[in-house]
Amino acid sequence: MARMSEFVTLHPSPAGVATLVLSRPPSNALTRQVYREITEAAAEVSARDDVAAVVLFGGHEIFCAGDDVPELRTLIPAEAERFAAVRQEAVEAVAAIGKPTVAAVTGYALGSGLALALAADWRVSGDNVKFGATEILAGLVADGAGLARLTRTIGASRTKELAYSGRFFDAEEALALGVIDDMVAPDTVYDAAMSWAGRFVDAPRQALAAAKASIDSVATLSPAERAAADRRRYAQAFAAGLGENPR
Repeated sequence: MARMSEFVTLHPSPAGVATLVLSRPPSNALTRQVYREITEAAAEVSARDDVAAVVLFGGHEIFCAGDDVPELRTLIPAEAERFAAVRQEAVEAVAAIGKPTVAAVTGYALGSGLALALAADWRVSGDNVKFGATEILAGLVADGAGLARLTRTIGASRTKELAYSGRFFDAEEALALGVIDDMVAPDTVYDAAMSWAGRFVDAPRQALAAAKASIDSVATLSPAERAAADRRRYAQAFAAGLGENPR
């Protein structure tokens, strides 16, 4: 059954791939309400037994142009800090989906839209897409762990150049940098992302979730903490695997 809210909807498919759709035309600009809806949808899709993989999609015209500047202009500093917290909760909720995730990127992925795309495991982009860490153009700084993920992806010096300048970069540069994993014709982005996600629907789900958690924890846990967590996840995946494949 599809999950409906005002701006974020969840559409599961019989094949086991669900699409999390962001729809706030014309630019899918992100407000506090949109971030809260993303957080709720991410938690739901992570918990659903009928979903094995997830595609993030903003529609065929644009993925996301970043934060809603008119809303930002209404905030006082204390509210801006809360806005930043809500934004980070949403991006981290997407990153925490315990299933393979693919961002289907069309049109533009700017500012927090880029951070949202980077929260997915992989990114499939149209060859006409423009990317950018553009917050500095509005006198702001990237948040939602976007700079941290971009740094882990392309390195500190390249991230600084993009964040300091706020310049747009195209899909070819994004592919060369490793920001995206596949570049396709604009009208095939969604199908390509669904195909990418579909590769994992038959894999053991407990083992996939454990592998994802282990890889993602490299940046957040100490070696000792990560080793202990890996042992626990191994035991859980081992038990689930024996249950799925009894001798």
